[in-house]
Amino acid sequence: MKKHLHYLALAMLTVSSPFALAEDTLAKIKASASLTEGVRESSGLSYTLGNGQYTGFHYDVCANIIADVKAHLGLAELKVNYQPVTSQNRIPLVQNGTVDLECGSTTNNIARQKDVAFALTTYVEEVKIAVKADSGITSIKDLAGKNIATTTGTTSVQTLRKHERAAGIDFKEVFGKDHADSFLLLESGRADAFVMDGSILAANIAKSKTPAGFKILSEVLAVEPIAIMLRKEDPAFKKVVDDSIKAQIKDGRLAKLWDKWFLQPIPPANVTIGLPLSEATKEAWANPNDKPTEDYAAKK
Repeated sequence: MKKHLHYLALAMLTVSSPFALAEDTLAKIKASASLTEGVRESSGLSYTLGNGQYTGFHYDVCANIIADVKAHLGLAELKVNYQPVTSQNRIPLVQNGTVDLECGSTTNNIARQKDVAFALTTYVEEVKIAVKADSGITSIKDLAGKNIATTTGTTSVQTLRKHERAAGIDFKEVFGKDHADSFLLLESGRADAFVMDGSILAANIAKSKTPAGFKILSEVLAVEPIAIMLRKEDPAFKKVVDDSIKAQIKDGRLAKLWDKWFLQPIPPANVTIGLPLSEATKEAWANPNDKPTEDYAAKK
């Protein structure tokens, strides 16, 4: 009987340990004097420069958060461990305690909120349409009979089809294997437009041979709040993170980071993305919140 109870206790400890971590991330960080940050290898908001170096808009936002966590805990030193994550494993790695703060480019939605928590929104992505500057295309209604490029595995064209202004418009989809390939379809004339996240469109245009030869239409097809991800049911840690974001908004650090990453030359190629601060992101900063995508869709 004692042996049985011993194994039962071990089993319960094994099962409950991730939840124990999730309940008090601050205590975990303080005890180890370390924090594990989830980073992306090639995202618009977090990417690698090689040799274990990471950078990006969200990377810098998280650097400020980590400094505030260190001050809150009164630590003389706080080691930051970097854990590369992908779209497939980022949520499980946050859930099981491997990653304390996921600083990539994750959309906050209702389905994900069942598994993880999100900090206050720091970036609101807008799905838009890029065309050649001399194409004569000025709005969705001009896409009738055109070839529309999108990237395999994304839902951007479906988003376009669902848009009320696209009702009754017939167009043909052409697919690129990745974002660069999709942009090449537009650049080479095999597509008349490229539908994708605004930041991705802007980045590809900035890196093209003739940036002035393209434009992004003003119409917004969809908006998605992007936020830093953390474990559920840990209000103390979320408060420290959220308070740091509020402070960065209030003292202008977040605006300076936007200028640094979207309006100035960035590494490694020193290309300027040229993406002004969107109205949706301005609104998210003016009224800090952790609302999911579905709340944004409801406003349309």
